[in-house]
Amino acid sequence: MNHKLPWAGKAQHFPDRKFSFRKILFLSIAALCLFPVVSPPLALLLGILVAQLMDHPYPHSNHKATRILLQCAVVGLGFGMDLHTALRVGKEGFLFTVISIFGTLLLGYLFGKLLKIHRKTSFLISAGTAICGGSAIAAISPVIGAEEKQISVALGTIFILNSLALFLFPAIGHWLGLSQAQFGIWSAIAIQDTSSVVGAVGKFGAEALQIATTVKLMRALWIIPIAFASALVFKTKEARLRIPYFIGLFVLAIVLNTYLPFMQTIGPRIVGLSKAGLTLTLFLIGSGLSRKVWGSVGLRPILQGVVLWLLISLGGLWAVISLL
Repeated sequence: MNHKLPWAGKAQHFPDRKFSFRKILFLSIAALCLFPVVSPPLALLLGILVAQLMDHPYPHSNHKATRILLQCAVVGLGFGMDLHTALRVGKEGFLFTVISIFGTLLLGYLFGKLLKIHRKTSFLISAGTAICGGSAIAAISPVIGAEEKQISVALGTIFILNSLALFLFPAIGHWLGLSQAQFGIWSAIAIQDTSSVVGAVGKFGAEALQIATTVKLMRALWIIPIAFASALVFKTKEARLRIPYFIGLFVLAIVLNTYLPFMQTIGPRIVGLSKAGLTLTLFLIGSGLSRKVWGSVGLRPILQGVVLWLLISLGGLWAVISLL
């Protein structure tokens, strides 16, 4: 005899409705981040809250979407920059870049040994802090043959610290009365990920945004020599290097904006769309910081990341105040 309850058949469809509701809610908040009412820090905070309250409806697509959106937005920012100014800024920030990159890698190696962190995990955290956050980790991890767990721990560490930097840096910059140039260079040196750099300096001023973006992308070019050196140090046979080609498109955008007169009309519109895209990028990054990610990182990698972050932040702050 069948004792099946009359509402049992309907209940079977509830998970599908719940999953659809998650998608609608997630996409609605993501769309809201495209409007000026949502600032970059608020977008990141919304993403983190969403990650704690519900499962991500697109867990396998989030990282890829974040990477593509970030690259497109950064290229778009190039249409708001002048080539001559970018070259001057790049020249001024070169010395800061070289010293901070190699100093961070050396200190990261020493702290990794001291804290007994796995060699590859420690190196990924150090490279992410030294160069450009998640982009550096994504490019270098296949070169050194890093495992998924090591990559996840390094990315989690970097993204957690980037979240803090996005809120702390503008407040510190205003408190110390830093100039546009000082804050732009400091943020490019001390904040790991490009999206968080742009998010932090975007509200500080247009000049700071241009300086920070230029210096940060110059740092990103160091992925190539560092990756080749990593292959030799870790003795990997089949190294696969992901070259950041979007930086070339960023430079092309600056050239077009400088020499094509009609870009003066459409350039600001492209920059506006790019800033909205970066705000959405920060929401997507926050939505990936689930409780599982926070729990998987562990204390020692976080400690290494925090120590390196504090050293590069304080050292960079002292340098820009003293020399600029």
